[in-house]
Amino acid sequence: MAHRLFGSQSSLREANRALLLDTIRRFGAMTQIELAENTGLSTATVSNLVRLMGEQGLLETSSTTRNGRRATLVMLARRKGLGVGLYIGRHEMRLEVVDASHAILAEHDMALPRQHKPDTTLERAMILIKETLTSIGAQSDELVGLGLAMGAPVDCRTHQLAIPGILRGWDKEDLIGTFHEAFQVPVQVDNDANFSAMAELRMGAAVGRRNFVYIHANDGVGAGIVINGEVWRGTTGLAGEIGHVQVDPLGDICICGNRGCLNTVVDESRLVSLLSVTHGNMTLEDLVGNAVKGDPGCRRIVGDAAIRIGNVVADLCNAVDPEVVILGGILSTTEDVFLEPLRETLQRMLFPDAMVPMEVLPARYPITGSALGAAMMAVDSVNEHIDVSNKSAGRSS
Repeated sequence: MAHRLFGSQSSLREANRALLLDTIRRFGAMTQIELAENTGLSTATVSNLVRLMGEQGLLETSSTTRNGRRATLVMLARRKGLGVGLYIGRHEMRLEVVDASHAILAEHDMALPRQHKPDTTLERAMILIKETLTSIGAQSDELVGLGLAMGAPVDCRTHQLAIPGILRGWDKEDLIGTFHEAFQVPVQVDNDANFSAMAELRMGAAVGRRNFVYIHANDGVGAGIVINGEVWRGTTGLAGEIGHVQVDPLGDICICGNRGCLNTVVDESRLVSLLSVTHGNMTLEDLVGNAVKGDPGCRRIVGDAAIRIGNVVADLCNAVDPEVVILGGILSTTEDVFLEPLRETLQRMLFPDAMVPMEVLPARYPITGSALGAAMMAVDSVNEHIDVSNKSAGRSS
């Protein structure tokens, strides 16, 4: 009985610790009283946790004033050098801030209107980045790099969107120049699947793997191909754009201009339209939420989408022979509703006598991975450049 009690107390402490960290990441530095109000924990519990987590190097405290009274301000501890990752999709923007150790210091998401314009969206992004840095008590010179994960193919030569129309109005946008001018730090631009793959490689389901394929099953499908620990982009950056593989020669015209692409049968509008008679107007989030709750129609739609995607993924795996396939994106959050049909499809379509069976794993960061990977790559590329410079200087001397 004593062991059971200890276990439950330990689990409760871990849950409270996670709640405290998540609250500070989402809302920034807070006083202990504000933390208690926002988490529902007692002030005594918050005080004890802050003390313990401070000793562990997870939190930092400083003195401040609230309503004329002295108070203790609590913030996430951070190593010098911050990276910001920003995901911009068709109707969503997400922000992640990490330090040099990849500790997540802040994260935010924001809905965007459909057909959002670059000028207003970029203005919102600038404000969000500045406000978030302020909220965690960071100075502007602590920001060392910025990564932009775009929900569209990116030309790796020009760093602009590669296929017109997927994010309407963004095709010729100078993203690197705009953000570099605003923050005076190096800026990287890539598509969401590639950055998500790097998040999984650095601290997700692909840690320790050198060759894998990351599948981003969101509103449309893309893949990040990692070979020998590096993203394979191809000549123009279009490697992994499996959403534009033809699956129906007589199908609908895709936004890319071709006919019957995978994205025409598994994008949000197509999937939810199949349920319009029985479920009315839905979003992809509604579909996924209902599937998780057990709705048979929604589960069927997700499972069928997994099979269609799996057929294309199998061809990709036959071509690049990865160690593992990692599944992310909103469809993957239905867990086995999506994962099992895709696994079964790969088993059926891949070489039957393969020496090593293909492993299929859920992503650790199925939703936040693109912005998180962008933030990690931003801070890592700067640190790697510094390391190379120091080694070169050492050889010169």
